[in-house]
Formats: sequence, structure tokens, C-alpha cells
Amino acid sequence: MAAVAAIYDQFKEINTEVLGISTDSVYSHKVFTEESSLASKVNYPLVSDRTQNISKAYRVLNERTGAAFRATIIIDPEGTIVSRLVNPLEVGRNVYEILRIIQATQYHRKTGEVVPANWLPGQQGIERNPDYIGRL
Repeated sequence: MAAVAAIYDQFKEINTEVLGISTDSVYSHKVFTEESSLASKVNYPLVSDRTQNISKAYRVLNERTGAAFRATIIIDPEGTIVSRLVNPLEVGRNVYEILRIIQATQYHRKTGEVVPANWLPGQQGIERNPDYIGRL
């Protein structure tokens, strides 16, 4: 959560809403943000999924522990899931990759071009054309 908070302004600049959802209680969130110097920088909504309904709906609930996996779900303005990333519990998220995926998705929606591997904002995309398959 703190890593996203560090670049939250960049998400807002590209009209992206961020929610931090966990199976922890609202009381845990309150203590977490008040007591942790890193968590105190979280400036986006934290959602308690104590019922586990959200985690189950997005298929990110670890049934054994009752906690959600470390997951990032990116949903477009129409409500379609465009990306679903699940990290091992021991591995933190790459917030810059999450940002890049959103930027690439927005670029595609704006231009109709697809974005190649390792694409970065400011670079050109590729015209979607079956004639190009295997040639680029």
C-alpha cells in the first residue's frame, strides 16, 4: 500500500481510482494508518472485506488462511477486468508496472494501436493488422 501511496499522484494524473482492499477490519486499517509511518502516507480509500465477498468475487482469496492474496485488479471505465496480477505473498508489487499497464491500456483505447513488450509512455504503438503477424 505504501508503494502505491508514493506515486498515487501519478495514478490521479491519468484519471485512475485506487482502492486498497484487504480482509482486515476497518479497525485494523485505522490502527495501521495511524501507527505505521509508511501507511500514514496512504491517501486513497482502504476497504475492509471482512465478509471475503470481494476477494471471492475476484478469485483472490486464500481459502486456507482466509486472507486475500497480494493481487492487483485493473478495471476499465466500462467495468471490464483488463489485468489481473497475483504476486506471491513474499513478493511486493511493482507499482511502476501497474502504472505502465494502465497507461498502455489508455493509449490503446485512445489510438487503437496495440503496445509492444516493454512499451513506455511516449513511444509509438503498433497498428493492429493481421498482415504484420510474425513480421515485426
